[in-house]
Amino acid sequence: MKGSYQIGRLFGIPILIHFSFLIVIPLLAWIIGSQISLTTTTLQDLFQVPIDSSLITAGFMPWILGTIVALGLFLGVLVHEIAHCIVARKKGVKIRNITLLIFGGVSQMEEEDVPDPKIELPMAFVGPLTSLLFGLVCAGLVYLVPVMIKDSPIAGVLIFIFGYLALLNVILFAFNLIPAFPMDGGRVLRAALAQRMPVHKATRIAADVGKGFAIIFGIVGLLFFNPFLILIALFVYLGASSEATMDTFTYLLHDITIGATMSSPVTFVTPTLSVAKVMEMMLSTKHLGFPVVEHDTLVGMITLKDVNRIPQTDREVKLVRDIMTRNPITLPHSAPVMDALKIMSARNIGRIPIVQEGKIIGIVTRSDILKVAELKRV
Repeated sequence: MKGSYQIGRLFGIPILIHFSFLIVIPLLAWIIGSQISLTTTTLQDLFQVPIDSSLITAGFMPWILGTIVALGLFLGVLVHEIAHCIVARKKGVKIRNITLLIFGGVSQMEEEDVPDPKIELPMAFVGPLTSLLFGLVCAGLVYLVPVMIKDSPIAGVLIFIFGYLALLNVILFAFNLIPAFPMDGGRVLRAALAQRMPVHKATRIAADVGKGFAIIFGIVGLLFFNPFLILIALFVYLGASSEATMDTFTYLLHDITIGATMSSPVTFVTPTLSVAKVMEMMLSTKHLGFPVVEHDTLVGMITLKDVNRIPQTDREVKLVRDIMTRNPITLPHSAPVMDALKIMSARNIGRIPIVQEGKIIGIVTRSDILKVAELKRV
């Protein structure tokens, strides 16, 4: 995922942080710190444990505690995602990475084209259960702290942290079980429905339910002027739409190979052609990218995006080899067309050369795949 940076590995799984994560931590810290007194009273009433707030409210402590609780929440999210990954690996699904985002975590898995309900059901359910367990452990520590720590102000700080994390993780458990695709509850719903109907129909129903919840979240967010709930509504709606669309493509194209969708023969350019000539070819052919071939060997790709990186005044003197993308991604003609669509989506590219025995025999574009999907839909 663009804008993500690896910070380490757990159980051999790369852990990435998205830049949005760096935005939400200070925001959560500020929200928690600004409501410190109200939250302390709420936790005291909820757990029926006296909390000494003298240190909690002193100086910069509210913002320090806000940061600790925010980081603790994302630790819980990370544990939640690791639980998904452990079950997935036991079921034979390969894990690419875990990415921490503004709204939580996402596990990138190399799933089969059509998800197996028997695999997806336990894999989706274990995440919320882990959040619940994490919350219950924190709740247990709330009652253990007064027994172990005799210094009342320090005990108050620890009770506040564990109590807040207990509450947040129980809320995370309940929220994730809402049958709103693409959240865990939506995946549980899809897995249950898929045992009675085709997976693509189960996905569509789960996605529609998710969109319904998103609309409710959005209306409530507008009524109560809650921007965070509105953002969640947008996230759920777009996620449900995206998942349903990709699953529909998977269903329609599951038996189609790239050879059936590629264009051939291929219009290509040479490395010594001027960029200005390439622009003329793009205008005449309406193609936004060409393979670059030298001595019958594919050596790169040049696209409109590459051309736009250089000033217009330099296009007469610059050659294709100066700006082309080297070592482009290629696929064999026998590969499933869904492999091409997934690569295009992940890398934000519009076309992939098709190579056989070292020579280019065709090219497949995003529009080629969409046309085939539309024809299959009829």
